[in-house]
Amino acid sequence: MALVDGPRRRRCAVLGSPVAHSLSPVLHRAAYRELSLDWDYEAFDVSPALLPAFLTGLSQEWRGLSLTMPLKRAVIDLCDRVESRGRLLGSINTVVFGDDGRRAGHNTDVPGFVYALAAHGIHGLDSAIIIGGGATAASAMAAAAEIGAHHVTVAARSIERVSHLSGLAATLRVEVELVGIDALAELHPADLVISTIPADGQAGIATPVARLGACVFDVIYDPEVTPVLMAASDAGTQAIGGFDLLLHQAARQVELMVGVAQAPLEAMRAAGLRALAQR
Repeated sequence: MALVDGPRRRRCAVLGSPVAHSLSPVLHRAAYRELSLDWDYEAFDVSPALLPAFLTGLSQEWRGLSLTMPLKRAVIDLCDRVESRGRLLGSINTVVFGDDGRRAGHNTDVPGFVYALAAHGIHGLDSAIIIGGGATAASAMAAAAEIGAHHVTVAARSIERVSHLSGLAATLRVEVELVGIDALAELHPADLVISTIPADGQAGIATPVARLGACVFDVIYDPEVTPVLMAASDAGTQAIGGFDLLLHQAARQVELMVGVAQAPLEAMRAAGLRALAQR
């Protein structure tokens, strides 16, 4: 694919609230340097209420946006076109602007999961356990289904909050079991455990989570080592940190926004790890 970049400078950004902690600017700017692009990538604190006005006010210089919480659902109705995966999950983390200004919504969290798992030698599985019930849990379920999972258990503090995942599981053709997070000790181990719980909420569940799977994937990247990852290490369980997900979903965003077949993954990885080490 040819680069969409012409003589003029392009602008991209990550939006969310809060967003100051985001590592996305580091990753995207590293990609631009490696691709010899004179592009800008910034971070803007934007709430769902302010999102429509923000989008309306963008000039033709803008090429793409990364969306983090709480905007992944709010942006869907503001797009002119939404890919089927994002529409199914009700979660969009990427908007790409066409030359005509039309907005295309994408979900790169699912391929981010798939590529991150593949990078650690996991290309297929039969069962998965997902801890937590937010937007990331839906993407995790879709990724698990994509690489072959037939059964997914979702453990959340409120079963009512994750009841919508039953419908998603039916569409993805996977069996789903919804349980309270206090039932972790009673669950049968799975091929993969994906934790979406913030690091400061993991203290009471880290040990049982780490013992539930042949591999534990924690989506949190800051701190780089979470209580769940420490418990997995202590248990001798394969562990994947959240930086891998962040990196691979950002790489897919670069490919969509810039128009390249493959993002400069290693340059992005090196820049991101340096930034994390300095925090």
